[in-house]
Amino acid sequence: MLVKRSTSTSGVQRGRMAAALAGAARGAALDRRAFLRNSGLAAGGLAAVGTLSFSTIRKAEAGPYTPGVPVEIKKNICTHCSVGCTVTAEVQNGVWVGQEPTYNSPINRGTHCAKGASVRELVHGDRRLKYPMKLEGGEWKRLSWEQAISEIGAKLTEIRDQSGPDSVFMLGSAKFSNEGAYLFRKFAALWGTNSVDHQARICHSTTVAGVANTWGYGAMTNSYNDIANSKAIMIIGGNPAEAHPVSLQHVLRGKELNRAQMIVVDPRFTRTAAHATEYVRLRPGTDIPLIWGMLYHIFENGWEDKEYIAQRVHGMDQVRAEVKKWTPEEVERVTGVPGEQVKRIAQVMATSKPATLIWCMGITQHTVGTANVRALSILQLATGNVGIEGGGTNIFRGHCNVQGATDLGLDVTSLPAYYGLAEGAWKHWSRVWELDYEWVLNRFGTASMDRDAKKKLMEDKGIPTTRWFDAVLADAKDVDQPDRMRGMVVFGHGGNTVTRMPEMRKGLEKLDLLVIADPHPTTFAAVSERKDGTYLLPICTQFETSGSRTASNRSLQWGEKVVDPIFESKNDYEVMYLLSKALGIEQEMFKNIQVNGDQPVPEDILREINRGTWSIGYTGQSPERLKQHMAHQADFDMVTLRGKPGTPVAGEFYGLPWPCFGTPEQKHPGTHVLYNTHLHVLEGGGTFRARFGVEKDGQTLLAEGSYSVGSEIQDGYPEFTYGVLKKLGWDVDLTEAERATIERIGGEKADTVSWATDLSGGIQRVAMKHGCVPYGNAKARAVAWNLPDPVPVHREPIYSSRPELVAQYPTLDDKRDFRVVNIGKTVQSNAVQEKINEKFPIILTSGRLVEYEGGGEETRSNKWLAELQQDMFIEVNTEDAARLGVKDGGMVWVYGPENGKARVKALVTNRVGKGVAFMPFHFSGFWEGESQRGNYPPGTDPIVLGDSVNAITTYGFDPVTAMQETKCTLCRIEAA
Repeated sequence: MLVKRSTSTSGVQRGRMAAALAGAARGAALDRRAFLRNSGLAAGGLAAVGTLSFSTIRKAEAGPYTPGVPVEIKKNICTHCSVGCTVTAEVQNGVWVGQEPTYNSPINRGTHCAKGASVRELVHGDRRLKYPMKLEGGEWKRLSWEQAISEIGAKLTEIRDQSGPDSVFMLGSAKFSNEGAYLFRKFAALWGTNSVDHQARICHSTTVAGVANTWGYGAMTNSYNDIANSKAIMIIGGNPAEAHPVSLQHVLRGKELNRAQMIVVDPRFTRTAAHATEYVRLRPGTDIPLIWGMLYHIFENGWEDKEYIAQRVHGMDQVRAEVKKWTPEEVERVTGVPGEQVKRIAQVMATSKPATLIWCMGITQHTVGTANVRALSILQLATGNVGIEGGGTNIFRGHCNVQGATDLGLDVTSLPAYYGLAEGAWKHWSRVWELDYEWVLNRFGTASMDRDAKKKLMEDKGIPTTRWFDAVLADAKDVDQPDRMRGMVVFGHGGNTVTRMPEMRKGLEKLDLLVIADPHPTTFAAVSERKDGTYLLPICTQFETSGSRTASNRSLQWGEKVVDPIFESKNDYEVMYLLSKALGIEQEMFKNIQVNGDQPVPEDILREINRGTWSIGYTGQSPERLKQHMAHQADFDMVTLRGKPGTPVAGEFYGLPWPCFGTPEQKHPGTHVLYNTHLHVLEGGGTFRARFGVEKDGQTLLAEGSYSVGSEIQDGYPEFTYGVLKKLGWDVDLTEAERATIERIGGEKADTVSWATDLSGGIQRVAMKHGCVPYGNAKARAVAWNLPDPVPVHREPIYSSRPELVAQYPTLDDKRDFRVVNIGKTVQSNAVQEKINEKFPIILTSGRLVEYEGGGEETRSNKWLAELQQDMFIEVNTEDAARLGVKDGGMVWVYGPENGKARVKALVTNRVGKGVAFMPFHFSGFWEGESQRGNYPPGTDPIVLGDSVNAITTYGFDPVTAMQETKCTLCRIEAA
């Protein structure tokens, strides 16, 4: 902890917490007992959250129960990280009075972390937004819902008429349910824009691009539970002990049960690293050299899985050629990791099978994020660790539904289920929605544009959340759409999680319209000097509505409504219905979704998802099946996730992890381990996906001599189409209804209808009947020829601490993409020329804390959590601190090379190496050392405020996904 905890008798003062609770200026004092008294908590209960291990936390009591009144038990899913912990709520008279960590959940097994233990406070939170509000003349004014929706609808229509629908940025949320995420993407499509995004852009968009371009799907291959089968565990760029605490019990189970070696690679000695059998400290931004250094030893010693590579991997020879450049000496020169240590961990990962590789945002949030992910994937392919229990790439995602929200299309590059934006994708979803394709096309562009111009916009990826403010501040001629960005609608997204916040503030101030729909006002409402045109819409939490969410392991879980929305808040579904009604598109939006009054039925939304998401297998998880799994959690094995024999869920995998192929009636069990050839496809088996063709440069891209159990085609094969079924003679297995649907979709080109566009599900059903995976059986790609670097190469960060390496390992050239220009090469060159590394000599990296989540507005407003971490801080190495005259606990100024600055506390520690500093990214509410508490509507300001690290972070974007660079910029630290 940053400050030592003790009772009030010690005389230790609490600076920032006093200001938070008393509403006073920063600097007043408050001891522990006063904090507890003022926040209305019992001392023992709060202390327990901070001091007990997560496995011993019991109830977060609301106290006392009403004798004789029945207690209803409701189950929902924790709204914080991606682990998917079940929360059992005890409800009396419509009030949430008690909470248990769900003991029968196969995922959290009766445990909660501090955040999970305190989620009841989110629903009882007195700092929530209580009613709609509008910023007018610099003052917050209360509105009715009717007035707010009417004014927002009128302003959106005005922008649309003047500039076209692309001038409004739609920012969605990883906090949405699957149904909410899908509705928001559909809303953006029918509004007429692809500029619709969410948190995945800034956490795992590079993961999705990297792994999908390697073996087919952009998701975690195995599960938290499956780590119990691992004999070697490598965590790189992740800190699950703080970011996903309950996941650590699964990691440690693998370590303890199998005596697995646990390697942790991180520039910072984290709480996760404290559990490691081997800790590796590397220079931030040098992950590819380390991985290639490991492969150097693997190839030199013949530790690779030669048979696996020959059967299931394309292009490994080209990887070998790149890896040869990374001798132990060069790896140590670039990364700082000793050669013997690199060899040691390489041998562990190659010879202690099965071995699993875990990563998080320390890998993804880089200008080479996609290349980083590809390098890690290639390491696992070289060692034959993909598609097996205990192996795989266990990618720990961040928010509670960041996986599901990504799957369902909150992405500027795709429609739901990764169909992309090409004409065929739009026609598929038009069929699902039962809308005329030409009507949907005509929603794009301006009235004066011809059909071809509108179609181009319809098929062009939108502006991402990392660049929206550049599209606001640019001249219209410099944005590849009819006009610049003028409005933004934000559901459930913090405003302090994106880099370059000084520019973001300018963008906010130039917007004509800003709509924030959230339980809390968020940083967007308070960080700028806006005076007019901001609307706040109070949205309830996921505990106040129902719907499904997808955990990081691809399991779907249904959360039932615990209590009705508090104050005047409404759920996401209702607000989207009201907005679509104000815009005149509600009939098209909800054509096949029942609406009771103004309330869309979430079960109906999921059924529409089931009808359309054939490409990733979200078709088999009906509301009824998901609810049955929640009711029978005790009937699943805690490691295999299989339903136990003799139970209603026998043989099914918990949560029906996608792909769950076919219709719900076909009862596919879901897929626990992706690409696992040791199981029949009808039992959850799989192969690598054939999505890149069948041949490249005269070499087959299909698997050779490798196939899933029970396959009637005992070799590689392409993805299934109606035409393929005909060639095999398997089309006779189609029903007449299935054949009629296929021929209606394809018309004269019915043979081209694929397993992913056949709304009948017949092609999938028949392929699986013959033991084949509908998406084909191909080799994974070690060479991805469609990416900027087909074989990953090291590229120095934009602001490199080693300018002498920039000439040898430069970033990619400037280019236009995502409708704006990326000038990373120019910025890097200027930084070298101006000797920025001498003026800003410390590498700055950022990450998570166990106490807070995401942008922190929600968790810093929770008094249980706020007491645990009261100050924004920077970790400074002891030698650097001595040289700079920085004292532990003293205030410092942190300056960035792009004129950003922040005033924070110093934590002097050797957790960070010399020349490296760390800051958490959950804080906001101060700007350049000045409190912005008065900018929040009264009573909604978070308890804990602080300067944001992203006020200091700098330019730099991954060329494939526009991911921001948060893990290795430069800074200067001075005592305040």
